[in-house]
Formats: sequence, C-alpha cells, structure tokens
Amino acid sequence: MITMTEIAKLTGVSQPTVSRVLSGNQAVNPDIRERVLACAREHDFQPNIMARSLAGSKTRLIGVILTDISNAFFADLVKHIEQEAGKEGYSLILFNSNYDPGHERECLDVVRRYRVDGLVAVPVDERSRQWKETVRHLDIPTVIITRQAAGMDCFYVDHVEAGAQVGIHLLEEGYDNFIFFGDPADVKYQGFARALAEKNPGSRERMTVIVSKDFKVIETALSAHLERWGGRTGIFAYNDRRAAQMLGILRRQGVDIPERAGLVGFDNTYICGYLWPALSSVSQPNEEMAAAAVRKLFYKMEHPEDMEAEDHPMLAKLVPRRSSSRETPR
Repeated sequence: MITMTEIAKLTGVSQPTVSRVLSGNQAVNPDIRERVLACAREHDFQPNIMARSLAGSKTRLIGVILTDISNAFFADLVKHIEQEAGKEGYSLILFNSNYDPGHERECLDVVRRYRVDGLVAVPVDERSRQWKETVRHLDIPTVIITRQAAGMDCFYVDHVEAGAQVGIHLLEEGYDNFIFFGDPADVKYQGFARALAEKNPGSRERMTVIVSKDFKVIETALSAHLERWGGRTGIFAYNDRRAAQMLGILRRQGVDIPERAGLVGFDNTYICGYLWPALSSVSQPNEEMAAAAVRKLFYKMEHPEDMEAEDHPMLAKLVPRRSSSRETPR
C-alpha cells in the first residue's frame, strides 16, 4: 500500500502538501492538488483512519450499535442510517449487542478506541443508569434510536399509541377475545390492553399473554385459549418474527385465519407480504426516524455546547392484510 511519503516523492511535492490535499484542504494550487489526487487514485491510496484519529482529526466514522442485526427491521433501519450518513461523507462501523449487556459494554469500548465522531445506538436497556453513565463517559455525541431514553437525544415510535392501534383494529374487525404474544412489560402491550379495556370493558378477562418463545409452550397455551373461548381470537405479536412463528402454529393446528383467529405483527418487515395469509403489521417510519437521528447527531457534533436533549416520538401506522382483515384483498 502506498504511503503519503511515497506519493510526495512520486509527485515532487512535500509530504505536508500531500497531507493537506488528501485531507480535503482546498488552499493548494489546483495543478498540484490534481497531480497528488491522480497519483493517490492510481496507487489506490487508503488513509490510516486510526492515525488520523490519534492526531485529533475527524475519522468520518459513525458507530452504530444494534440489539439484533438478524432482525429484518434493524437491517432496514441501518440501511437508512448509512444512506443519511453517506450524504455527508460518513461511513458506519456496525456492532451487534445481541441483547447482551456485557457484550454491549464491549461494543462501547471498541467505539471509544476507534474514536468515532458520533454514535447511534439501540440500547439493550435504555433505563439502565450504568449504561447511561458509560455512554456519557465516552464523550462522543450520541443519539438513541427506536427507544425512549430519559435525558438523552432519542428518536422512537410511540409504542403505546401503536399498540392501541392494534387493539382498535382487532375490535373493529369483530374479535372478542385476545392473545398478546410477548412480554407484558412491553409498552406495546400496555397500549394494546388499555385500548381494549376502554373500547370493550371486560376484555382483559378474555386475554391470554404468552411470553415463551418455545414452540410447544406456545402451542399448548394457544390450544388452551382457543378451547376456553369461543368467538374470534385476535392475536398481537410483538414483532414480525414472532408473528410468523404464531402463524405457523395456527396453520399447523388447522385454525381458520382470519375467520377464527386474526394475527397482527409489528415492524412491517418484508416477510409480511410473503407469508400466507399476508401478515398485518405495524409499520414504523424507519427512513424518517433514521434521517432525523443522523441529522441530530451531525448537529451535536458541530454544537457540542448545546446540552439540551431532544425527545422525539413518532407515529406508527398499522398496515392491515389478510391475516386479520376479511375485507383486505387476497
């Protein structure tokens, strides 16, 4: 790999001049600048990012920490983050915490060592005081995405309102007993249950919560619920992967969809249209959310003195499909 010293020898200019050209300094004679750039292109010059960061220059790198990159929702989100960052000439370093706080701390340590210019993070536990202190000690501009973290810049969907949309939808479609597939501590569940209780008193007594991801446990709980309650069962799964799992179990048990049971997922990932029946799901404004978060990060990078945190909830939109709606085209 060619170095700046070698480029200087080949072009007949000083090494500091080469450094100024390659760092984007425009105060260099145009002929010299073009000669240096042409030589760098010809020999595929690659700047030493770590050396630049140690010297105090910008790395033009943004760290992104996600909780589960295998989830199509996060893959789509990081695509939009990368597109927005690329508009300003920034690249990403991507980390996957896998919902593990210990591994998340390791990711943050690498972020610190790489001296990235900014950080976009989906925390494992946004309420953790230890996590917030660790991020603050990084002394790197940071924006939280998809989660509401008190006292920090964050861009997220109002999950309470989104859960309420699902509850109202299932009631309007004629479902009279319900299953939530997920953790009842999830604020999506809180919005879902609250909307059902407000619109249909007594609905909580006709609600089953299934927390386990184990196939046999889910199958047993689903059978018990369907046996106990007649009528139509409306099911809300906390994300599309779990919804796809539930759909498979319903099909396996021979449950008519949506006549006997209707199903709604969350995130509106690409799989929704490929399943049969097509899966109703709540769509998050990924592109808008990513753009707003990156723009805020750039602002923080340029205005480190501005300590005011921005709490920015966004609205989701339920997309009804055949899995929950009789009127939706097949």
